[in-house]
Amino acid sequence: MSADKHDQRRYGMVAVGVPVGTLTRPIFGRQGFAGGAMVVDWPAIVGAAVASYTLPIRVRFAKGERSGGTLEIKLANSAFATELQHLEPLILERINGYFGWAAVARLKLRHGPLPPRNQPPAPPPPLASQAQAQLTHALERVDDPELKAVLERLGRHIAAKP
Repeated sequence: MSADKHDQRRYGMVAVGVPVGTLTRPIFGRQGFAGGAMVVDWPAIVGAAVASYTLPIRVRFAKGERSGGTLEIKLANSAFATELQHLEPLILERINGYFGWAAVARLKLRHGPLPPRNQPPAPPPPLASQAQAQLTHALERVDDPELKAVLERLGRHIAAKP
């Protein structure tokens, strides 16, 4: 192995954002989203109520421009379209505040189903009395309540595995 290839390897921990950004930039970049952060941060940008009915699809800019674009938004509920039109000035202000410049000048609404949202995991099934007793006994000496709660969840998860 040459010394050049050896020098390019990374040892130890690497921030996951670096390789993930490298992978997602070409995909989101085609849709006008630099790195995809706007898609991920959508609920924080427009608020949970608006985000629950909408999803940004792409930003289109005039050729050679990076401002004054049109943001296409998918709507799950046609009845929400009228309300969204009334909220457009506020949404544009929040989006442009997120970008730090007047990136988006107007919204274009598309109707259609949204992808399913991540549902919180179902609670684990109750443990058998013997497994619960073993877990309680193992955690007796843990003083930190946060650590104890995390270890108890881990223990329940492990005990529930077949």
